[in-house]
Amino acid sequence: MKVLYAIQGTGNGHLSRARDIIPSLQKNNIDLDILVSGTQADIKLPYPITYQLSGWSFIFGKKGGVDMWRTYEKTNSARIKKEIKSIPIEKYDLVINDFEPISAWACKSKKLPCLALSHQAAVISPNSPKPKKKDPIGKLILEKYAPSTTQYGFHFKTYGENMFKPIIRQDIRSTTRTLGEHYTVYLPSYSDEKLLKMLSQIKDVKWQVFSKHNQKEIFSNNITISPITNEAFVSSMASSKGVLCGAGFETPAEALHMQKKLLVIPMKGQYEQQCNAAALKEMGVPVIKSLKMKHLDKIKTWIDTDTKLDVHYPDITDEIIKSVLEKSLSLYKGK
Repeated sequence: MKVLYAIQGTGNGHLSRARDIIPSLQKNNIDLDILVSGTQADIKLPYPITYQLSGWSFIFGKKGGVDMWRTYEKTNSARIKKEIKSIPIEKYDLVINDFEPISAWACKSKKLPCLALSHQAAVISPNSPKPKKKDPIGKLILEKYAPSTTQYGFHFKTYGENMFKPIIRQDIRSTTRTLGEHYTVYLPSYSDEKLLKMLSQIKDVKWQVFSKHNQKEIFSNNITISPITNEAFVSSMASSKGVLCGAGFETPAEALHMQKKLLVIPMKGQYEQQCNAAALKEMGVPVIKSLKMKHLDKIKTWIDTDTKLDVHYPDITDEIIKSVLEKSLSLYKGK
């Protein structure tokens, strides 16, 4: 069976998960090709990539949200259409899609099936937690960005059918956990200047900040800002006292699995992160709306408490992939 595994390359979460999914796919005697589209990722795949595309990426801003102007500037509709047409999608028996728009729309344009295996597939499920504030445009983008015909999803909890708990990569599982004196910070939609200004207000705490906006280390009293690398970030989280991050999926899930106390700040105007924040809040994770001085006391309160959730995510990636492939065979053989 010839399979295309298409991965969203914006951010690090999709590629981090792929590092564990790819070897599981390879164990099932399939002819596997890999497609990656998008920018803004710091993680590299240690596997040959058949198609490396520009795709359609949302660009992180520096004020807590997506930089819509830079996203618009980078969105070249003619190039996107050309990339969609360039994929020989009909030669694959199965297309597995992790929120990747080019292959998804290539399937849709040729009326071929597309199997979603992503966090987003779980987020849009009617059974998953949603924020109180409605966001019809954000919801529409989440639903239409990478259309699929069959959905399997990952979430913090199993909220319904065809839903799995997070895949925790082996880098995290094999790391020795200790309780250090620092807090690990990953808030890529905020500028380094904003982070320095805010975190420097809490002087008796050591902060290890990982940045997408700087390629060299910055030292300022109790704060270290470093460019993000996989090894340094995993080591920092594993030895941290707690993790302050956005309301993405992989980083909060990894922090919970490592039994680290967690505080999340969802990106502004990002519906998926607002949904994630709603799910985390329901589980007992503290959430603040933004990195503003008016929320400083909430950060201090979080630091002063030692409440951690008793969460464990089992290592069942092989079982998940085998189950998805077995269920898909009957659906896709007669495409």
